[in-house]
Amino acid sequence: MQERFLSGLVRNISAGTRLALFLPVTWSQFRATPGQFALLTVFNLFAWLVANTLQANGGTLNPPAIALYLTQIPLLLLASLLIATARRNGSLMLLMAVSLSASDLAFELAGAALLGAQTDPQTQFLLWVALLAWGWLVAVRAIVVCTGATWTQLPVPAIVITTLMALSLLVLPRPELWVPDPQHSAPAALTSEEAFHAQGELIERQLEAIRPGRPGVTELYFVGFAPDGSQDVFLREMRSVRDIVDRGFGTEGHSISLISNPATVNEFPIATATNLRRTLAHVAARMNKDEDVLLLYVTAHGDQGHGLSASAPPLELAPVNPAVLARALDEAGIKWRVLVISACYSGGFINPLKGDTTLIITAAAADRQSFGCESGNDWTHFGEAYFRKALPQAKSFIEAFPIAAKAVAEREIAEKLIPPSDPQMSVGRAIAEKLKELPAIP
Repeated sequence: MQERFLSGLVRNISAGTRLALFLPVTWSQFRATPGQFALLTVFNLFAWLVANTLQANGGTLNPPAIALYLTQIPLLLLASLLIATARRNGSLMLLMAVSLSASDLAFELAGAALLGAQTDPQTQFLLWVALLAWGWLVAVRAIVVCTGATWTQLPVPAIVITTLMALSLLVLPRPELWVPDPQHSAPAALTSEEAFHAQGELIERQLEAIRPGRPGVTELYFVGFAPDGSQDVFLREMRSVRDIVDRGFGTEGHSISLISNPATVNEFPIATATNLRRTLAHVAARMNKDEDVLLLYVTAHGDQGHGLSASAPPLELAPVNPAVLARALDEAGIKWRVLVISACYSGGFINPLKGDTTLIITAAAADRQSFGCESGNDWTHFGEAYFRKALPQAKSFIEAFPIAAKAVAEREIAEKLIPPSDPQMSVGRAIAEKLKELPAIP
């Protein structure tokens, strides 16, 4: 009996999947009994719990989310009853409820894939709209399959389905099952009195620690800028890059990192446009401007307007774009520049910043995304390819680029990431000669 009961669940999920994929299916393939509907409801709840738990990055359980999920069950039954009444066949109610629930697993998997996709906000929105349209079409198909309704008989059931979806999305949307732990949330770090007052002293202390350049010697200075505190990958990557550059090019005492991250507000000055301008001006004052070279490394999300994401709640940060960065560098009076920018659409920084004394390397073309900035990663794809793999091998900034670009392209092909990011490089004639004066990585 138990085995037969479970086989009914398998048949319902199988029929629901065929329904969602627009494969042939008939109403007789569903098992529409009160017990099977209850079992299917429990299974769907379990699948939702598992999917949300796997997608969450820690946090605290939010019980109201489960309560709101359960409130959608009577709404589903009411919609099924209205459809059955419209078809003048009350016995269709349970069949409609089962068929409308049987595709939930397929949509749960599609939603999880969508959340994990590396896309810009506009594409993400369009994908969500496509997912909703798919759900609506599958629900209408369930009506046709289970009631035999013709196109002329569909308007009333379709209105019922549309109303059900609108209520679910607008009135009773499902909140996050796991919410950030209040003790570890970003606002708590930056709103604490200790962190607030420490920030001013922190940047003063770290700027004062930067040593002046030695006359007659070409030296490298490093400034790191990671303005997005929403994901730890940028923090971890910046730590690693600074360590590689400090060891390889002797920039210890000539380096500073600006990082927005709630975990490090007592360790690093936050990466704001104001702090960046101040840092570049101070570094310029310590450099021998005609001899020394600045390496500025930026890692963040980027948008199609070529702005860099900036997140340090509860502060509202001004975005950094090519114009802001160019103005900060020009006002500081830094002549010799190596700019490495790891962000989506970062190729948009090249034209506003290129020049005879500037080398610019970007993780992507102006109209392309870059990859690897997911939570949990230690590196972005380009950051790892360039700094961790190519630079120690090539021993110069320019020679490292084709090695890194090739490694990124191979990885994107292997992982089926399209369109490819297409990293870019612009080399000024004078900077190409100047960089030969820097020591090679040992």
